[in-house]
Amino acid sequence: QVQLVESGGGLAQAGGSLRLSCAASGIIFSTNAMGWYRQAPGKQRELVATSSGGITNYLDSVKGRFTISRDNAKDTVYLQMNSLKPEDTAVYYCHAVQGLRDYWGQGTQVTVSS
Repeated sequence: QVQLVESGGGLAQAGGSLRLSCAASGIIFSTNAMGWYRQAPGKQRELVATSSGGITNYLDSVKGRFTISRDNAKDTVYLQMNSLKPEDTAVYYCHAVQGLRDYWGQGTQVTVSS
């Protein structure tokens, strides 16, 4: 089965940086649309960033601060998070789409202190 394994979450100070990684297996990574979502307690899961066909898109509140990138040779997608704010605190989930199916990682906690 498809597996998405995330790493890189943790605690950061406001204004600091973190880089999340998501390693995929069981899929043809180079043909996939990849993305990152996040969910804070009591809130809906929201799309943070996507990468597909060389095009990237971002949630308005993270534009200019977050960057999604991918290394197809390593089957890995990254989310570089700079200028972190307390409102970025959430569980971040890796997401992959292949054809008509989609897959989720287990989530990794990001906590930003003020």
